[in-house]
Parts: sequence; structure tokens; C-alpha cells
Amino acid sequence: MTSQTTIDKTGPEGDAPGPSGPARSAGLRGHPWVTLVTVAVGVMMVALDGTIVAIANPAIQDDLDASLADVQWITNSYFLALAVALITAGKLGDRFGHRQTFLIGAAGFAVASGAIGLSSSIVMVVVFRVFQGLFGALLMPAALGLLRATFPAEKLNMAIGIWGMVIGASTAGGPILGGVLVEHVNWQSVFFINVPVGILALVLGVLILRDHRAENAPRSFDVLGILLLSASMFCLVWALIKAPGWGWGDGTTWLFIAASVIGFVLFALWENKVREPLIPLALFRSVPLSAGVVLMVLMAIAFMGGLFFVTFYLQNVHGLSPVDAGLHLLPLTGMMIVGSPLAGVAITKVGPRVPLAAGMVFTALAMYGISTLETDTGSAVMSLWFALLGLGLAPVMVGATEVIVGNAPIELSGVAGGLQQAAMQIGGSLGTAVLGAVMASKVDRDLGGNWTAAGLPELPPDQLHQASEAVRVGVPPVPEGTPPEIAAKIAGVAHETFISGMSLASLVASGVAVVAVLVALLTKRGANAEAGSGVGHI
Repeated sequence: MTSQTTIDKTGPEGDAPGPSGPARSAGLRGHPWVTLVTVAVGVMMVALDGTIVAIANPAIQDDLDASLADVQWITNSYFLALAVALITAGKLGDRFGHRQTFLIGAAGFAVASGAIGLSSSIVMVVVFRVFQGLFGALLMPAALGLLRATFPAEKLNMAIGIWGMVIGASTAGGPILGGVLVEHVNWQSVFFINVPVGILALVLGVLILRDHRAENAPRSFDVLGILLLSASMFCLVWALIKAPGWGWGDGTTWLFIAASVIGFVLFALWENKVREPLIPLALFRSVPLSAGVVLMVLMAIAFMGGLFFVTFYLQNVHGLSPVDAGLHLLPLTGMMIVGSPLAGVAITKVGPRVPLAAGMVFTALAMYGISTLETDTGSAVMSLWFALLGLGLAPVMVGATEVIVGNAPIELSGVAGGLQQAAMQIGGSLGTAVLGAVMASKVDRDLGGNWTAAGLPELPPDQLHQASEAVRVGVPPVPEGTPPEIAAKIAGVAHETFISGMSLASLVASGVAVVAVLVALLTKRGANAEAGSGVGHI
């Protein structure tokens, strides 16, 4: 593909077209590193809200008298809206400018967050979580589009490294901050904290960001393509979210999966006909770009799916508070913070292939290490595996993003950014669903035998099923009034059975990471990495 030039739509004062070229940046407006700080503030909100809310869910449930299913929708509605809207949001940025979509996303996210804090019913919370997801979808691809257009090629990987560091640190730090706020303030503060952050992102965006449009940016909308893709994504993510409850053998699960497949086929057929498609399928003729998307999915399956059980392990097996559990994950967060910029430097020097493959090797080893954890494993051993996981994830977050965005033409940088984030969301949902099914199957298979072997009275099928549901998250099913010695036996069986399920799920995650090593070998530096760079001064 040939490189495409970009047109700066914002002059020095922000209201007139400015001249093209590196010299056009005046003061801080359009400065690459200040642009990075600005978009990082917005992206931090979106990543943080993916995990911070989990800590607040019990308090929300008590305060609003919500059911467990209602509380699950607080998380599910956010991820569903985010996953469905990301690619379309990226297209909006390509069409109207990433600066505008970023500003709208930041403002909308802050308003939706404040509305959740003021909500008096669980329905209002869920509705405004959907709006949070939709506005968050505007922010994420816009941030990547702005970085791609602002940074010169030799600095872009470092910028994406810092961007990935912010996402990783925010995601991993969510439970810690959420625990502190819920314990010492209230659950509303988890959402109210986004209001000043959103205002800061908005003010910085107005003052700092320049809008860079590709010369041949899309001029029309593929409305039918948007509808087909959104419906297909909804059916897929919905099936993955509901599969643990419905069961993988249930007809409803496979009905939604079949509807998703049919929708994607119809979408592909339509995209080949329309003049300005939502996603030109020619993008996927690029083997590195396609490999980057697959790699992002596989990484998210191994990371998010595997980490899902680690939080239960820390809190329900080791008995840690949410804050202490978050602190135990600091080695993972710390290595992502340190490793992401270093990965950006390495990728700039040697290309993405070796760092990506090495990152997935480390991830595979870390997940294998997590599969060896026991009920009495010490903090030092846990920290070792968590740190190795962070070290493995850092180059993948940076490199896969560069491969996807860098191998797309500049006029589709928003779509490419949306594709990268959508791949991560789908991978996370798929990892949680599939590894959750592996865990549930192992627990269901082992619990009855372990229960009897411990000398506990045999449970009827309905009680065994209820006990199994508790054990899947590491909670001992101890009835009220149980004598201490019997309670200790039940706890031992529950934790042993949970560990066996977590071990198998972690081994599967490790196998997924090994497959990802092979996929990483198909990647290479973006052919269009320099298409929109060099528009500001360093």
C-alpha cells in the first residue's frame, strides 16, 4: 500500500486550517508527548472502569437491593456496549476526526459516570453503564488515531508502549483503587472519580489536541455494514457472557453463536459490494495485520481468562481483602509499567516479531507457573509468576497494537484501533467463558469424590450442584451452624477442588499462549507506519 498524507484541520488557534508539515506545531498544541499525556488521561478512565467496579458490586447490591443477576449486568452491560461499538466508533473518528470523537467520548464518559453515582436504582446504573461503554468506545480508537497521526515513525512504538502501560496499569490497579474507595468512602465514589478526570481530559483535549485527517478519509457511512457488524458482535459477546449460566450444551447459546456467524458472513458479503465499506476486507490480505488481530485475541484469552481465577484464589482461598489482593498483583502491574516503554524501544530497534514471540513465551511460562499454585503458596512465589506475566504481556500489548495500526492505511487508523480493542474485548470474554467452562467441568467432576474421600456425608445431586457453584469461585459451602472441625474439612475440600480447576484452566491458558508464539512469528513492522507521522515536533 502506498503511504497517505494527512491534512491538519486545526491551525494554531484551533479554528482554521494550518499548513502541512512538521513545522506547523506551535507551542504545546499538537506536541506529540503532550498529546500522549492528554489521550492517556482519557484512556485511563476507560481501562480503570473495566475492573474497578467489580470491587464495588457487593456494596451496590446491598444499597440498591439488587439480585446477583442484576449486579452481573453492571459489568456485562459495559463490556457489551464497548465491544459492539469500538469498530464503528473508530470509523466515526476516521470520518469526522479523532480529536472530535475523543472530546465527545471524554465528556460523555464523565457525564455517564456522574449519572451512575447519582442513580437510585439498579436499572439506572445498568443503563448509564451502557452509555459509559459507548462513550468509552469513542475514546479508545481515537487515542490510537491521534498517536498514529502525531508521532514520527521512530517514536511511535515508544508512544504506544506508554499507552499500553497506562491501559495495563489502570486495568490491574482498578481493584486496589476500588477497594480503597469502597472501604473508606462509598460505592458512588468509584464513579464520581471519573468526573474530574473526564473534565481534565476534556480541557487538555481542547487546548492540546490537533485534528489530523487523511487526505482520502471516508466521506460516507456504511449504515448496513454498521448494523450487520454490531448485531454480529452483540450475538457473539452475548453468547460468551451468558454461556456460563445457560451452559455450553444449551440450544440458546448455540443459537446466538450461529446468529453471530451468519451475521459476520452477511457482513463480509456486503463489505465486498459497498463503495466505502466500514472495514475494507482488503485489510486482512495483510498477513501481519491479521496475525496481529489473532494475537490480540489469544493474548486476551490467556491473560484475562487466567487472571479471572487468580482474584478468586487470592481473596477466597488465601482470605485476602480486595485491597490486599490488588497489592499482591502489583508485581504484574509494575512489570507492565516498566516493560511497556522498554518493549517500545526494542520493537523500534529489531521489529515486533522477536519481542512479540518472546512475550508470549513468558506469558506461557507464567500461566504454567500459576497452574502450580497451592493453597499454601507464599507471596514470593506468587509474585515471581505475576511479574513474569507482566513482563510477557508488555511487548504484546505494544507490538500487536503497532502491527495492527501500522499495517493499516492512515485513513483507516481509527478502524484499525477499534479492531485492536475489539479483538482484546472479544478475547477477554472468550477467555473468561471458555476457561470458566474448563474450571466448572473440572470442579463438577472432582468435588463429589473429594467430598466423600474427606469423610463428609454424601450430598444429594441438587445440594452437590449448589456446592459446586460456590467452589468454582473458591468459596467453601459451609452451612450456618456447622461445627468448626466439619467446617475446616469442607473448606479444605473446597479449596483443593478449586485449585485443581484453576490449575487446569491455567494450563489451557498456557497452551493458548504457546499457539500465540507461532502467530507472533507471522508479524512484521507496519508497512504504513510512517504514513501519518512527523506532523508535530519532538
